[in-house]
Amino acid sequence: MASVHESLYFNPMMTNGVVHANVFGIKDWVTPYKIAVLVLLNEMSRTGEGAVSLMERRRLNQLLLPLLQGPDITLSKLYKLIEESCPQLANSVQIRIKLMAEGLFLRHMILAYSKLSFSQVFKLYTALQQYFQNGEKKTVEDADMELTSRDEGERKMEKEELDVSVREEEVSCSGPLSQKQAEFFLSQQASLLKNDETKALTPASLQKELNNLLKFNPDFAEAHYLSYLNNLRVQDVFSSTHSLLHYFDRLILTGAESKSNGEEGYGRSLRYAALNLAALHCRFGHYQQAELALQEAIRIAQESNDHVCLQHCLSWLYVLGQKRSDSYVLLEHSVKKAVHFGLPRAFAGKTANKLMDALKDSDLLHWKHSLSELIDISIAQKTAIWRLYGRSTMALQQAQMLLSMNSLEAVNAGVQQNNTESFAVALCHLAELHAEQGCFAAASEVLKHLKERFPPNSQHAQLWMLCDQKIQFDRAMNDGKYHLADSLVTGITALNSIEGVYRKAVVLQAQNQMSEAHKLLQKLLVHCQKLKNTEMVISVLLSVAELYWRSSSPTIALPMLLQALALSKEYRLQYLASETVLNLAFAQLILGIPEQALSLLHMAIEPILADGAILDKGRAMFLVAKCQVASAASYDQPKKAEALEAAIENLNEAKNYFAKVDCKERIRDVVYFQARLYHTLGKTQERNRCAMLFRQLHQELPSHGVPLINHL
Repeated sequence: MASVHESLYFNPMMTNGVVHANVFGIKDWVTPYKIAVLVLLNEMSRTGEGAVSLMERRRLNQLLLPLLQGPDITLSKLYKLIEESCPQLANSVQIRIKLMAEGLFLRHMILAYSKLSFSQVFKLYTALQQYFQNGEKKTVEDADMELTSRDEGERKMEKEELDVSVREEEVSCSGPLSQKQAEFFLSQQASLLKNDETKALTPASLQKELNNLLKFNPDFAEAHYLSYLNNLRVQDVFSSTHSLLHYFDRLILTGAESKSNGEEGYGRSLRYAALNLAALHCRFGHYQQAELALQEAIRIAQESNDHVCLQHCLSWLYVLGQKRSDSYVLLEHSVKKAVHFGLPRAFAGKTANKLMDALKDSDLLHWKHSLSELIDISIAQKTAIWRLYGRSTMALQQAQMLLSMNSLEAVNAGVQQNNTESFAVALCHLAELHAEQGCFAAASEVLKHLKERFPPNSQHAQLWMLCDQKIQFDRAMNDGKYHLADSLVTGITALNSIEGVYRKAVVLQAQNQMSEAHKLLQKLLVHCQKLKNTEMVISVLLSVAELYWRSSSPTIALPMLLQALALSKEYRLQYLASETVLNLAFAQLILGIPEQALSLLHMAIEPILADGAILDKGRAMFLVAKCQVASAASYDQPKKAEALEAAIENLNEAKNYFAKVDCKERIRDVVYFQARLYHTLGKTQERNRCAMLFRQLHQELPSHGVPLINHL
């Protein structure tokens, strides 16, 4: 799983979740909702202190601010909010609005009303009648529901639902927003998209409100930027690009950056526009377009002597993976410059120790400036890096640390700070780590939590979707259900094409379709070498080597395995290196040199038993038992019997590992081998028990023509 880039987008409209909007030309519009709020204010001033208790007046005062700042809500919603605070006042407001809707002419908002034409007054009057009628219908429906099923617990739950931020029904009034309402709406939705997307409006509803807002003021720059963020949620590249370009165009046209140069000039907008455009193309995989936009951003930033923008560009330059021999030096220079200008930067190098040292330096800056989002991203990166290096215990520790952290950043009430991409990545790693250890129930619980926290229409949902598909695929392969695994390949390919092609080859290989699997793996190998996807290159090399020895050509497999081992050592991928050594030992066993295979196994087995997946632990112990048996052929009888007994113990351990992941096919191979060993030792009862178990498993999982004794 890929790690999170720490600075995905430069967001000039949002600081700590707060939108700094400057809405030009939006008037304070007269709407039926505002008339209802005016009625509430008037009734509060008319009601004496004796009629309303001190506690009720306090609740009303607390209610007023969100009513004045927030967008228009339905009348039934307004009635409920007032009734929660002061029931008798809610009744007075309802009666007065009813009288107004039945014929009382509007005279309370004289300043705003006097500017309306006759047609506008008629439209407002008609809208008020419709507003009241809808509210009456809603009130009757709610009353019927209250009569059927209502208790104190449900009242409390409903109260909590009323306190959350803007939902679908609250923005059903499509009238124009005032300046304060627009600023509050954008600030709230931008903060929710950043921190807790589940509480934000759905993409369709939010876009509808933004379109309505832009209809009255097309030059509202911040609304275009929120539209850009909203379109990213649904992976709409055309609309995202359109909104992003409009944002920077409007930012200059409105006069917000009227200076010709300097830090706040329109040149700053242009270079950050190019930088954002590069990030956008990179996110959608348009790397050539991203590189062109990045070159433009670098050129403008150099002309303006903007070191901050240049550091952002340098970071993205490495992310794009340009084919440059000095990329490592380039990043090291970037970190030094970032520290000089007070900029936290991630670092990716060739060795683990240098990588972790650079991340440590970056973390010091993050903690120094209390940049909680970058701290979360850094921990998520470390989780992914430790898994890449094959240190599952360290990866688990980092993931749990991120999940247990309290955010340093203050957010609005009811908003969770842990609904970010970093937490999604950490939870996905956690699910995969549990699945690797055979804890499928725990992995399912983590995935269930991910589905609740990141619904399918959210922008980070594809992370857990891919994680879920991969876990299901591995379980199906372990269980010998290759048809089910093959059906999952389509979903994996849609989310990650390289991963999908690789798993398709794995299924073909398991189904004994060697030539088709070989063609697919060769194409994938060339593609991954071109992309410099080292981890996948090693995995493909191991699969090709397995194809060769299953085709009785172990000597051809050796160059592949040595190449994989060299890459694993070069990039310090310890776990892949151990797996490669396992395959080399198996090749030596097939070639008839079990003693050397056994000594080679001692080099690889410790990291696998310490940090490996349960399935790999079982494979390692099974291979050790095979090598012990093959080596014992030249021993005298007492020593041979002792070696066979040790092999049986190792086979029992391997069988326990395979049972944890429900890998029946490998359990069948183990009990077949045990039956042979018990027969050699003359233990008839144990032999018959293993033979009976083998027969049951063999009937359930028929062989695909592969010799059982030579299966790693």
